[in-house]
Amino acid sequence: MTAVAGGPPVVVLVGPPGAGKTTVGRVLAERLRRTYRDTDADIESAAGKPIPEIFFDDGEPHFRELERAAVRAAVAGHDGVLSLGGGAIMDESTRALLTALPVVFLDVGLHAAVHRVGLDAPRPLLAVNPRQRWRELMDLRRPLYTEVARAVVATDDRTPEDVATAVLDALQLKDA
Repeated sequence: MTAVAGGPPVVVLVGPPGAGKTTVGRVLAERLRRTYRDTDADIESAAGKPIPEIFFDDGEPHFRELERAAVRAAVAGHDGVLSLGGGAIMDESTRALLTALPVVFLDVGLHAAVHRVGLDAPRPLLAVNPRQRWRELMDLRRPLYTEVARAVVATDDRTPEDVATAVLDALQLKDA
């Protein structure tokens, strides 16, 4: 697998929890013979604790600062497949960074998201009334996901391999 400092990423995946960003990202990285990077993992590594603890201990504003920095670093220094946390696109400067990149919005409906992540996993923004909160977040975020994306790929009722193929087709990329 290759990854050269200086990016830019060959694919950037955005979308809500349960869309399949991590799973599809790993499949894409393997098929493209590139490395996979997840900004949420970068944040946890830098902070030395899981994201729910960052939210609880330090608050969402601090988490969002860490997230902005993680996205900036990953966009500048990763030429593989990159997945962003679900809320990263809420930041205007992050959206500006993504404008010239091959971004794909992995779209998922509530039913499939619930099935995949249960919405009872430790996700700070979904802690209270997760189904209603997920819908509210999607109402806010869907236009922003669409704004930054070159392509939208629905993931409901599809295997990660099928979604990866759809992403490659949408971006006109070939398997390595």
